Amino acid sequence: MRIWTALLPVALLAGCGSSGDSGPIEVAVIGEPESLFDQGVRLSYGAQELRAATFEGLVALDASGNIVPAIAERWIVTDDGLSYIFKLRDSNWPDGERIASRDAQRLLQDNLRRVKGTSLGLDLGKVDDVRAMAGRVIEIRLTSPMPDFLRLLAQPEMGFVRQGKGTGPFVMTRAEDSDVAELTAMPPESRGLPAREDWEDMTRPLALRALPAKEAIDLFSAGDLDIVLNGQLYSLPMVDTGPLTRGTIRLDSSMGLFGLIVMTDDGLLSDPARREALSMAIDREGLMQSFNIGGWKSSLEIVPRETWKNVVPKRVAWESQTIEERRAEARRRISAWASSSGQTPTVSIKLPRGPGSDRVFSGLARDFKTIGVTAQRTAAGERGDLELIDRVARYSSPRWFLNQFNCEIRSGPCSETADQMVEQALAENDLSKKDELFASAQLEMRAAHFYVPIGAPIRWSLVRGNVAGFQENPWGLHPLFPLVEPTT
Repeated sequence: MRIWTALLPVALLAGCGSSGDSGPIEVAVIGEPESLFDQGVRLSYGAQELRAATFEGLVALDASGNIVPAIAERWIVTDDGLSYIFKLRDSNWPDGERIASRDAQRLLQDNLRRVKGTSLGLDLGKVDDVRAMAGRVIEIRLTSPMPDFLRLLAQPEMGFVRQGKGTGPFVMTRAEDSDVAELTAMPPESRGLPAREDWEDMTRPLALRALPAKEAIDLFSAGDLDIVLNGQLYSLPMVDTGPLTRGTIRLDSSMGLFGLIVMTDDGLLSDPARREALSMAIDREGLMQSFNIGGWKSSLEIVPRETWKNVVPKRVAWESQTIEERRAEARRRISAWASSSGQTPTVSIKLPRGPGSDRVFSGLARDFKTIGVTAQRTAAGERGDLELIDRVARYSSPRWFLNQFNCEIRSGPCSETADQMVEQALAENDLSKKDELFASAQLEMRAAHFYVPIGAPIRWSLVRGNVAGFQENPWGLHPLFPLVEPTT
């Protein structure tokens, strides 16, 4: 969901960073230090940034989130949308061997196998075949058209790893016992591009690390960091707002999921009508008011309405009611259960630790109290009846949103009927019929009420004024190469 364009003012010094204009660009992602070097297919945010910076796939994302060439220098899509044909660039792997179509075919097939059992694997379910052709050409065949397919190929997990190494655009070094990834931009000729004599003078090294939110914000405020990435709602209040340095904090117009996912169907939450009652109780605008984020939009839907292209799904039945009317009906449902069961209506909520989460929990507890439900916050490491899901979409399609609740990857209540409808859409060539299946799947999920939507996810960054190459985008990821890439 695209939600805001205005920037918050922030009381942080915006002078020169620790590196001035010549030393390394100092970048921190908010996260645990060792998470930067995660392996596997479920990568932390920092590991996604590092992988995208060092292991290119066929295509990549630029600073604005647009698709740009990587190992594939160009491509065509057939008129029926079922075939993507890529011409690989004329360059070498790190060991000096020529990049060949059969290598790219094998590595792509390896990646597809690795991501099975994840939401990304479900998203890539339309891939039918990968073929190696003559002249550094590979073809990917799909079961049905997918306008956002290139965006999936640009995901960090789809980067090619050959003998433990990648083709850039950075080379990484890491000192022993260090949590810092030192990144050096590869010269263009080593990537099959025209050489530049001024390359070393025009580019800067980049130092990447993962840090807890408060430490990253403090270091930025002290001038020791140039950029902080992966800010979320739970840490937003740690950034002091004030009248100075407007624009230092940058907010992405993110789309995705931000709400409560139901983790149990026992007791109070055993009935969809009572799960719906919790959603009816929430004053979404009031819940977010204290964060003072201009343009943020609430949602009652799993799939944001602006994501639909060929159908207009039915609206939530109580959308036109006032908050008082909604709460009256919700209170009736909760009271009936309490009377029949003899139990006190209580739910536990799991949220990440941080002052932003404290505000959200206080607001939810206040709202639930209005319908007779007591909210408790889980202790660290414990599972809640409800848990916050805060996830940025990888591409703009109802399919991404629906796949997040697929029974194959869920550990709580889910809808196999909805999953079957989404799977049927894999082979559907008619885009209107495809969206009709998605809309029916959303209605099934909505009827089950195992997700309590709140609105769009919030992602923020801190960017010092002397750093070029950073742009807001809806996808949450901010590629590192544009930060050092010459603009002239």
